[in-house]
Amino acid sequence: MTMIRCISPVNGEVYAERPAMPLELARQAVVQARLAQKSWANRPLDERVNLVLAGVARLNEMVDEVVPELAWQMGRPVRYGGEFRGFNERSNYVASIAADALKPLVVEESDRFERRIEREPHGVVFVIAPWNYPYMTAINTVAPALMAGNTVILKHASQTILVGERMVRAFVEAGVPADVFQNLFLDHDTTAALIAAKSFDFINFTGSVEGGRSIERAAAGTFTGLGLELGGKDPGYVMADADLDAAVDTLMDGATYNSGQCCCGIERIYVHESLYDAFVEKSVAWVSNYKLGNPLDPETTLGPMANKRFAVAVRNQIADAVSKGARALIDPKLFPQDDGGAYLAPQILVGVDHSMEFMREETFGPAVGIMKVKSDAEAIELMNDSRYGLTASLWTKDAERAARIGGELETGTVFMNRADYLDPALCWTGVKETGRGGSLSVLGFHNLTRPKSYHLKKVTA
Repeated sequence: MTMIRCISPVNGEVYAERPAMPLELARQAVVQARLAQKSWANRPLDERVNLVLAGVARLNEMVDEVVPELAWQMGRPVRYGGEFRGFNERSNYVASIAADALKPLVVEESDRFERRIEREPHGVVFVIAPWNYPYMTAINTVAPALMAGNTVILKHASQTILVGERMVRAFVEAGVPADVFQNLFLDHDTTAALIAAKSFDFINFTGSVEGGRSIERAAAGTFTGLGLELGGKDPGYVMADADLDAAVDTLMDGATYNSGQCCCGIERIYVHESLYDAFVEKSVAWVSNYKLGNPLDPETTLGPMANKRFAVAVRNQIADAVSKGARALIDPKLFPQDDGGAYLAPQILVGVDHSMEFMREETFGPAVGIMKVKSDAEAIELMNDSRYGLTASLWTKDAERAARIGGELETGTVFMNRADYLDPALCWTGVKETGRGGSLSVLGFHNLTRPKSYHLKKVTA
């Protein structure tokens, strides 16, 4: 029997394991979800919405279990309290817009014709969620999918193996029928076989570019709808008129929070030459104040990376950049807890350029490169010099300038004077190898439903 295991970054030991579900049992679970979908969709919308919110509330009641579980599974310090703020914000927002997002678009309602477009649920939605923000990334699709009348099958990453189990437990205890929302422990082969057999009507995947390619290959020829949020190499641009202290505080937090393991984390920063030296100096001081250590210690502000192999990849990128002329500014003596394993000291590199993998490929760790620029044109060219495009963070007092620059950027979201945030009222989307589709907002509901047109000609005397 294949076991799916979570190796805790806290101590390198097996924290939790579950047997992978055999293919035939997984197929039966999907059948049960399909049989339950019509009756779920026939419930009044407000009933579905309220049941989802009840599941969210029930999960909140489990906070004392959820927070340390996350620390053990993926290393986030307990002092940050889990993901409840974003989890609740996103759930409440999509609940507030569900009726408007799903209401029919009436083209004509006269004595001769009724013409309208309605939104119908796809059917069975498959959510493959990642480990870095396992609750928030899952709820982005789970909440609106259930509210729209779909049933949901959830598969979580092995690193956060208990998250899907706990989410489903909370929702079922709150009254969501067990066949409507299910958590399955699946290995890659079983997952691919289910997708290839067109078991699902829509698939949402958050993860690596290679993972996205695997999903596309498995789904080839099935015409199954896909939503893919993949890699990122998000830039920040600090202009001459920026609020320097605010830029340092937000961009350094965006680069290092959650040990840098964030899809929209800041991985490269371009600073106007007039502010460059001051920005670098303040950034080094900011990052040097972290306390790296056991995430179960409430004094710890920076925990280990989720897995030793992730930390190895970051170290390799840093070493490669330094070998090509980059300079590392954070003194390793400040972080004696860096053990060469999952516990990794944060780092800032200068003297970097785009010939280095560190400035081109996703780092996904607490390390960031800073480059000096002379103009908007140079910054735009560098920000677009990437195969990814999720967010870009612009720092200026001039909103018109930010909008003008944003119009030239190849990205899914343009931020001004903030970073590393997901606004549930806006569509979360990316371009290039960051993926396709979008979640949250009204458009997120549209992606989780299909349009159905009604053209009714009335009999007249």
